[in-house]
Amino acid sequence: MTDTVLAQREGDIATVVLNRPEKLNALTKSMWRRLGDLFLELDADDTLRCIVLRGAGEQAFAPGNDIAEFEQERANSEQAREYGKVMARTIEAIDGCRHPVVAQIHGICVGGGLEIAGLADLRICGESSRFGVPINRLGLVMAHAEIGALIRLVGEAVALEMLLEGRVFDAREALGKGLVTRVVPDEQVAAEAQATARRIAAGAPLVARWHKRFARRLRDPAPLTGAEIDEGFACFDTEDFRIGVRAFLAKTAPEFKGR
Repeated sequence: MTDTVLAQREGDIATVVLNRPEKLNALTKSMWRRLGDLFLELDADDTLRCIVLRGAGEQAFAPGNDIAEFEQERANSEQAREYGKVMARTIEAIDGCRHPVVAQIHGICVGGGLEIAGLADLRICGESSRFGVPINRLGLVMAHAEIGALIRLVGEAVALEMLLEGRVFDAREALGKGLVTRVVPDEQVAAEAQATARRIAAGAPLVARWHKRFARRLRDPAPLTGAEIDEGFACFDTEDFRIGVRAFLAKTAPEFKGR
């Protein structure tokens, strides 16, 4: 059912909602597929400047994959391989999205939910939020596409601590581990996530996309090509650069065009 993942739009900010609150937004195979489809659609939208990613309600971002579905969809390695392909495609779609992504985290954010939130560029949670990857209690592993994203976020040592112990821990520990960007009182999570998205959207959108692309390119240890180095100066030929400089000198707020 596609309504278990929703996309809402307000101006140049989109909000993607994991919409299964009666199950704390537990993820199904169809939700993973729809989430990937949505991010590919949003990525192609030049009018977009930021995406907020959240779970429905205020009890959970997502507690991971719905274990009740496993008997039909993930009961053996062949089924798990197909399920894993869907997950890997979605992970790639979120991670590769050229627009900035802000995760708005209420409550529980563990397992597959943490994998998804961890792909956002900024992650804002409430003081009562809880995090972890307790899949060792299910006899499950994080496949390469999943564990790779976690290692990039927190490093190999912390990723292995989380996976080997399987502990669920609080927001302050998550902040210390680098899992989240900011911790605010629970009642301020939505407002802070929206304010963050609006600050991003107020900036030059081409610059935000370039910064994301540069950061991802630098994951690759291969030397930069001459063309890649030159791209670091392409902003000086944009209309947005001229708008930004004029606004700065005039002490006014810039209105960027994305050109």
